[in-house]
Amino acid sequence: MNIMHGTWEARPAARWEDGFLSGNGRHGALVFGDPNDERVVVTQHTLVRPNGGESARPPRLADRLPALRDRLLAGEAHVAETFTDGRDLQWVQPFHPAFQVRLRRTPGDPPHRYRRAVDFPTGVVEETCDDWRSRVFVSRADDVVVQQVTADDDLHIALDHRLPNAPTRLAVGDGAVLTADGALLTLRVRYPGSDTAYTGLTLVVVTAGDTTLTPPGVRVTGAASVLLLTRVLRHTGELDTTPHAHALRDLLPAGEDPYTNLLSRHTALHRTAYERVTLDLGADPAERALPGSELLTRPESPALLERLFAAGRYHLLSASGLNPPRLTGLWTGDWDTAWSGAFTNDANLNLQTASAASTALPEVTAALADLIGRQQEDWAENARTVLGCRGVVAPAHTDGESGLSYHFSREYPLHLWTAGADWLLKPLVDHDETRGERDPRTAAVLAEIAVFYEDFLSRVDQDGRLVVVPSYSPENRPANAGWGTINAAMDLSAARHALTTAAAYHPGTPEADRWRALAERLPPHRVNADGALAEWAWPGLDDSYDHRHLSHLYGVWPLDEINPYDTPDLAAAAHRALELRGAENDSAHGHLHHALVAARLRDGERVAHALGQLLEGDFFHASLMSAHYPHRDVYNADAAHTLPALLVETLVQSTPDRLVLLPALPAACPTGRLTGIRTRFGAELDLTWNPRKATAVIRPTRTHRVELRTSSGATPLDLVAGEDHVLTLKAW
Repeated sequence: MNIMHGTWEARPAARWEDGFLSGNGRHGALVFGDPNDERVVVTQHTLVRPNGGESARPPRLADRLPALRDRLLAGEAHVAETFTDGRDLQWVQPFHPAFQVRLRRTPGDPPHRYRRAVDFPTGVVEETCDDWRSRVFVSRADDVVVQQVTADDDLHIALDHRLPNAPTRLAVGDGAVLTADGALLTLRVRYPGSDTAYTGLTLVVVTAGDTTLTPPGVRVTGAASVLLLTRVLRHTGELDTTPHAHALRDLLPAGEDPYTNLLSRHTALHRTAYERVTLDLGADPAERALPGSELLTRPESPALLERLFAAGRYHLLSASGLNPPRLTGLWTGDWDTAWSGAFTNDANLNLQTASAASTALPEVTAALADLIGRQQEDWAENARTVLGCRGVVAPAHTDGESGLSYHFSREYPLHLWTAGADWLLKPLVDHDETRGERDPRTAAVLAEIAVFYEDFLSRVDQDGRLVVVPSYSPENRPANAGWGTINAAMDLSAARHALTTAAAYHPGTPEADRWRALAERLPPHRVNADGALAEWAWPGLDDSYDHRHLSHLYGVWPLDEINPYDTPDLAAAAHRALELRGAENDSAHGHLHHALVAARLRDGERVAHALGQLLEGDFFHASLMSAHYPHRDVYNADAAHTLPALLVETLVQSTPDRLVLLPALPAACPTGRLTGIRTRFGAELDLTWNPRKATAVIRPTRTHRVELRTSSGATPLDLVAGEDHVLTLKAW
């Protein structure tokens, strides 16, 4: 294992949160325990427990919308809290683990020369000691959890659903049958009061050993090695496991080492993706060699940032395939996942996927695009049922199955959030810009968003400007009004961006002219009495500063609407808003969102402070997966997956017409090299820097003039497709 592209520990993981991770974007594996009782918790993106959310619909409120608008515009500050059908808060279906593949040996002496590690370029989690070796990975090529074990002792293997907080009324059935070279294990679990179930299958292939049934599993003796292949299927009613067992058997090539063959097929896809981008901060080799848990005690170490950058890209890639990452990525060892382990669209999902375009992970963008594509009919029902409009409105939460807006309450009127569709499509637009082609699926959804705004933006203020009413700024409220209000800054930015971007994707059409004209009628942002960009542009609404979300700064990040170069006055007001913003509950996503905005505003000190809050706040487990709160409280992928995006933003920023180099370099990173970054003007970029100079090698794929921005000012840069351009900077 290359010490810069993996992590390791010298002690077993007693807690599942510290278990090393592997995944292919559909199946996940979480490996913990010790050589006498190793546990591989298997997860699968489709596993969500029915809780009523599977049949929930959005509230039918469209006929009440005109009256709500009238009353809000008349000054009734709390009236939106009555815009409901009276239902209780309904959570989306919660994500949960499938089971653990449990491998037990007769307890003996503590393991000697123990080591466990995960290799990021291959995704292999390995555990070794004197008389034991286990290797686990999840194949991106064959969609199967692969485990190979060699051990001197007898091995007991079983599938065990008994994980923390599993419902007591699960209907569980297990099976084990011997085969010519081992066994087939099955585990069927049906949810309480439901016909929905899932089934796990593990094919056990034994080399040079004996297998006997020991229900609910098997016992293997005298084997040279044991190979386990595992898949999970979610289904309704009964499942015939025969074809699925045959499919596992078909993965074993005749005359070849099956583990080596499966790994080779997997790494051809996984390694290629992982190695596209690298970060080297010139860290001390001795610190690079430290186990992750010890490195985490050195928050100022460049080696820690190197490893978290690498781990963040690895985990993000591993969690993305069928879906993008959930709040927990693709992993959990507990049935009680916080916030249902959902896709939280109003902040967390975009933060986690923020590095996909710049760090060359189209696999992540494709997963997000697929999730959005599957939910378009639901988004249309949201627009029609709640707001009486054509087009689409995205929900603030989804379990991956339903895209309907049924999760809301008085304190969280998420059904009023209309900015979500534009917010979720921003990473797809960024991806299109990096590759220089417009995806027709993105174009189609953008058109639906624009059509929504044609219907929804029907009210005007006394100056004839359009009014966004009702309006909601996730997940905050004005100090002097209710949760649903007028002209939230995020809503203004989203409407403006959606309309102009939809027009750009449909050039030369009457619709494009109409959408641009509609965008021009939106009101400007407001600067409040504190000199800060107001979270609500409607006069008289006072800001609430102590909050984890920074929705009102959408125009700064990830949009380019507000920046120090084109809109310096608004950028100064946005910076003042950032200065006044509190951390509220100290959530990881709040610190990272704050830092991303600070990087766009060229405030390296504020970036460094936010980073310090994370690295000194004990947010990371030994697995290098993160927590939502300090002191490793609540397993959550926000920090782990978002950190790479933040580090890139401090070093390189781009728009279709601008390149910004070293805008917010942290003082802790005086030297480094970043390779393989993709820019939104269609170039690949390598950046090297030290205290004396910086060098950028730009490899454009299209001919274009961009503006180069450094601390020295602005310079035009003419790029020619296929010709490398080398920049040397003496100051930045």
